[in-house]
Amino acid sequence: MLKDNEKTVVFIDGANLYATARGLDFDIDYKKLLSLFQTRSNLVRAYYYTVLIEDQEYSPIRPLVDWLDYNGYTLVTKPAKAFTDTAGRRRIRNSIDVDLAVDMLEIAEKVDHIVLFSGNGSYRSLIAAAQRRGARVTVISTTSSNTATIADELRRQADSFVDLKSLRGDIARERSHRPANSDDGYDDDDDYYDDFDDEFEDDDKVSVDKNSAA
Repeated sequence: MLKDNEKTVVFIDGANLYATARGLDFDIDYKKLLSLFQTRSNLVRAYYYTVLIEDQEYSPIRPLVDWLDYNGYTLVTKPAKAFTDTAGRRRIRNSIDVDLAVDMLEIAEKVDHIVLFSGNGSYRSLIAAAQRRGARVTVISTTSSNTATIADELRRQADSFVDLKSLRGDIARERSHRPANSDDGYDDDDDYYDDFDDEFEDDDKVSVDKNSAA
């Protein structure tokens, strides 16, 4: 997957990666993840995208976001408001897809390899546009999870696909013996993403015009 002579950029859809890892029954150690790309590729930048709820006095994801921001990641956050769906369940609208698309298209011509941590099929046209700009694109998700599996059209479009479960030994976080004051950015209540609305409406989907992206 990785080549040490390739300029590589990592794009992480935070909510999607969380759901995928949870479905595979492990947590991500972001220090290990960053180290993996730093040692096996010419890593240019690692982006992490997430939304933060505006009306929360305390967000359980804030320790992670702050840790990532100070430890080698480029954080892209957007405010989001909670709402109640028709079943009466509290949901959160995820709206970072456009930000991720803009950043990827801006950098695609300057790097050799783009790695996307997401299984969201809405990114298919984005990957195609990045490929037309000369970048090789790898998608990391899973075909095994019951929670967040990769969309078939995304897997077909990517130059290569890596199942997240194959990276477990390299990037998994130890759960049982983690010190209470561990400096890994995690809050014990890391179920922040459980209420995210992963059903993208038409106006939320990434749409890249084929002519403008050529």
